[in-house]
Amino acid sequence: MSGKPKLHYINGRGRMESIRWLLATAGVEFEECFLETKDDLTKLQKDGYLLFQQVPMVEIDGMKMVQSRAIGNYIAAKYNLYGKDLKERALIDMYVEAIIDLNELLVTHTFQPEDKKQEHLANLVDKATNRYFPVFEKVLKDHGQDFLVGNQLSRADVQLLESLLMAEECKPDILAKFPLLQSFKARISNIPTIKKFLQPGSQRKPPLQEKDLPKLMKIFH
Repeated sequence: MSGKPKLHYINGRGRMESIRWLLATAGVEFEECFLETKDDLTKLQKDGYLLFQQVPMVEIDGMKMVQSRAIGNYIAAKYNLYGKDLKERALIDMYVEAIIDLNELLVTHTFQPEDKKQEHLANLVDKATNRYFPVFEKVLKDHGQDFLVGNQLSRADVQLLESLLMAEECKPDILAKFPLLQSFKARISNIPTIKKFLQPGSQRKPPLQEKDLPKLMKIFH
């Protein structure tokens, strides 16, 4: 059996994508075991692999880890993406929790009913440009450093980049008023492991489409 982490989830972004980003950033090769049917999920549940009966699940270091935040924390700590001390970790946690809140809006946009899509997009853009992005723009301006916390790459930088790119998929000019975030996006995207992950053919997943919804419903419901 190889020592590579093994990721159990659908062949799509969802709650596993940030975990893929962290592993890729750390330069860690990983395997993926995709759920294709309800039976695939049921088998994991019956075999006792899913502590709370749900995915994502990552096999790593002899553990079968569930709960995406816990998995992300473990990977970040293991691969030196979690700050130098408790105060830096607290900052990283605050930033990441906010990014997760924004991501919930971003990933659900595709699945809005047609008559609600415009309203959802307007709310998404409002929250992104008035609540979340100004905070990160100010952080970068105030300390004048390349990274969000401690002047070194952390989980917060990786997940903010992921979120910025997702936001641009919803509205290509969404960063127009945030020059420091534009520079941040270019800078972090150019880190060799991240640059590789952003290339075609990597294990990064494309956005989920409406046509994917029936298959997801069959697996999870």
